[in-house]
Amino acid sequence: MSFPNIPNITPLISVTTEQTIPLLLASIALEELALAHIMNAEAEKLQFVLGTLDTDVTFTPAEVSLGDLLDVNASVQRTLRDVIKKEMLLEFKFENILDLIAITPLP
Repeated sequence: MSFPNIPNITPLISVTTEQTIPLLLASIALEELALAHIMNAEAEKLQFVLGTLDTDVTFTPAEVSLGDLLDVNASVQRTLRDVIKKEMLLEFKFENILDLIAITPLP
């Protein structure tokens, strides 16, 4: 078995510290937006199962069992736990950016 042949890729990217700060803040904002969409989807999942979401789709059978509700609730709970973990990582990232802003001289 041979090893893969990886080409030598050395891109030349020149970004100053002042340019990186808005890019990092924008990356946090985009991740927060994505997490908001995930939380909204989980809320709609619960609304759908409870029958409070306006949609053309109906259940077959028409009734949802308690076990089904508990399964969906567990699924939503797991997803929201992961969202919370990601929020914590974004908070750490934001704190690092604030530290970077504090040590960066003004132009």
